[in-house]
Amino acid sequence: MPKTARSGKAKQDEIPSTLQRSDEKAQRTFAKTYDSAMESYDGDEQRAARAAYASLKHTHEKVGDHWEPKEENGPSDSRAEGGGPDGDAPTAGGVDANASKKHLYDVASRLEISGRSRMTKDELVEAIGKENDRRSRKAREQDR
Repeated sequence: MPKTARSGKAKQDEIPSTLQRSDEKAQRTFAKTYDSAMESYDGDEQRAARAAYASLKHTHEKVGDHWEPKEENGPSDSRAEGGGPDGDAPTAGGVDANASKKHLYDVASRLEISGRSRMTKDELVEAIGKENDRRSRKAREQDR
């Protein structure tokens, strides 16, 4: 099922809930990449979704229960830098692990993560990822 309408906008009922709570550019990036990948990968939905998220993670980062534009476009973690879906590098699940420690600290502050001032960069990435997952679960429950 295509994720974009003829107008090029994302179909709200076809995109993930985290994207429904995100800006139009995030929605359009995911939807257009997904639709293109579905054609390229002969209808393989999982592969198309992975490609769409990979594209999205170059321009946006997950903050809480939605996606926000990144300050600088580029890969978000070591897997996105070239490992691909079959690579051994870990994924940060939408957290911009390549951002500065200051940026990660600022995101952690916005998410009210306790203990953030004593965390290393890797610990901040992990804590933000866990909080993002928690908030996404909570938002999905409220959407029901």
